[in-house]
Amino acid sequence: MAAAAQAAAEAAAANGPMFGVLDIVLLAGMAGFGIYWVYFRGSPKAQPPPNKGYTMQPTLIAPKANENSFITKMKASGKNIVVFYGSQTGTAEEFALRLVKEAARYGMKALYPADPEECEMEELSKLSEINNSLVIFCMATYGEGDPTDNASAFYEWLKTEEPDLTGVNYAVFGLGNKTYEHFNSMGKFFDKRLEELGATRVVEAGVGDDDGNMEEDFLTWKDSLWPAVLDFFGLEMNLQEISMRQYRLETPDVLPEKLFTGEIARLRAYQTQRPPFDAKNPFLAQVTAWRELHRGGERSCMHIELDIANSKLRYDAGDHVAVYPVNDPVLVNRFGELLSVDLDTPISLVNIDDQSTKKHPFPCPCTYKTALSHYLDITSNPRTHVLKELAEHTANFEEKQKLLMMASSSLEGKELYQQWVLQDNRSLLHILEDLPSCKPSLDLVCELLTRLQSRYYSISSSSKLHPESVHITAVLLKYTTPTGRINKGVATTWLASKKPEADQTTHQIPIFIRKSQFRLPARHQTPIIMIGPGTGVAPFRGFVQERLKVKREGKPVGDTVLFYGCRKKSEDFLYEEEFQESIDEGLLTLHTAFSREQPDKKVYVTHLLKDHGEYIWRILGEENGHLYVCGDARNMARDVHDIIIETCSKYGQMSSSEAQAFVKKLETQRRYSADVWS
Repeated sequence: MAAAAQAAAEAAAANGPMFGVLDIVLLAGMAGFGIYWVYFRGSPKAQPPPNKGYTMQPTLIAPKANENSFITKMKASGKNIVVFYGSQTGTAEEFALRLVKEAARYGMKALYPADPEECEMEELSKLSEINNSLVIFCMATYGEGDPTDNASAFYEWLKTEEPDLTGVNYAVFGLGNKTYEHFNSMGKFFDKRLEELGATRVVEAGVGDDDGNMEEDFLTWKDSLWPAVLDFFGLEMNLQEISMRQYRLETPDVLPEKLFTGEIARLRAYQTQRPPFDAKNPFLAQVTAWRELHRGGERSCMHIELDIANSKLRYDAGDHVAVYPVNDPVLVNRFGELLSVDLDTPISLVNIDDQSTKKHPFPCPCTYKTALSHYLDITSNPRTHVLKELAEHTANFEEKQKLLMMASSSLEGKELYQQWVLQDNRSLLHILEDLPSCKPSLDLVCELLTRLQSRYYSISSSSKLHPESVHITAVLLKYTTPTGRINKGVATTWLASKKPEADQTTHQIPIFIRKSQFRLPARHQTPIIMIGPGTGVAPFRGFVQERLKVKREGKPVGDTVLFYGCRKKSEDFLYEEEFQESIDEGLLTLHTAFSREQPDKKVYVTHLLKDHGEYIWRILGEENGHLYVCGDARNMARDVHDIIIETCSKYGQMSSSEAQAFVKKLETQRRYSADVWS
């Protein structure tokens, strides 16, 4: 056996192996590649088994309708009228709300007043898709013929774009003040532009003048609106008695920290301040300085400095600072006394229209006291629709008839309202005092009162000199009404209480900055003329500060001329020492008029302008200077405007029409700027 095995082995060795080592390696590699090619290369990933009918599918959530789509809301709620408002002080919004409520009386359904800033205004052309539809615009003019803040984007879009508004029916009521040059320019623009884009005017545009009687202007237009609308759509007059309430009262059971305490939008915003700061998120600025500027007399003028360090707020000389005031607590508490209500009761007023984006008339929930102190205007004259509501809660027949008479459109009623409410300067609180049987619920009062607005002041400092503080110059408003009551300015009375005391905690004031076009020239060498009697000098203090700083840096500065007026040099010459310092350093040329210095002759700034007409023409007509006016719009600013035209005509050798065109060109070039109020 062993010999045979050995022989076989020797034979195998003599013949050699069938495959060498290299061959085996190559064969193994080829085999592996083949397996990869057949089974793995390009094969799709494992797939799940096909879905069966019973397999659970993910729940599909329908996309939520755009909350800014007013067309969607109108279609969903069956409404055919939408009222937009452009409002800076709340009046246009109030008028819009009244139109919405009145539409229901005529059998029509109107969407709650809409803020164009919160709506997709590009949808306006789709309004024609809704049968018998109408859009109403209540548009205020702000500043020098500008749109209100909430309507500015819509204004720019309508001005620059060309939407086809064929089939859209509209009406416009404009709000303005005839003391301003660009009276009612926004109302006129929207009325004209909508027609140009193909829309159909249902009734002639209304024009409200705040320098006259805005309420009567609105009522007159409103009385023509609804008959025109009914006639346009072929509808019958069918007045319905309906509830005019827009909000229902709820008394929530909430913790104190869940109640608004004066914040504008965000709960506890004053406890946890977060930039950016604006109208809806004001900055709590600490009062760092407060001093009396008048040195005699019965009047008071305050200089207040507010700390804006770490706020990231920025301003330029000529900008405005807005202050959110608080109502006099004596007046607030009087509501509780007259209506027998505990003002510390938490409340929430909730809109009965669930399609409205405005769920509450003011931040809710809060207490009655907070609403009356921070959110509601309790001192202004109530409008006629408020009197009609009050009449429903008046027990005495004569008192009730008096209210109904003033709420009517009769000539006698209008005259009574003009005398008893406007001329006698009665607020809603005064009416409750003078008509003791009038006992509305306090929640109705809160619904009827308009929102308390911020107050704007021309900043009286330069950020170049005071980058971390804003200065305010304000006269304390206080006067006696024909009924013998003493009325006080809401904001200035509140500011007067903010004087820092050594033994008291620091005072804080909610503010924000509003940019202005009232600007110094870009070139310091450009000559300027400033006209600012009384507190109209406020922005010019900032202008002078800025130019004095430039001069102290050794840079050339053009003529800097101020025309200033007050009653008496010894009593109410504001910032006299500061201006004298600028005069001594060769910067400022000051012309002053003291109206009460000479008992037999009153001298005003306008007299000084006439006396220096040739110099004014040289600055404006020959040296391309700038002119600025700040103060009273009703008289002073208008008189100044006329004098400047006369001056240009006389010394520029122009006709009256040429002088007017020249001044208009100055305004267009922003070489004639006005910061005025009425």
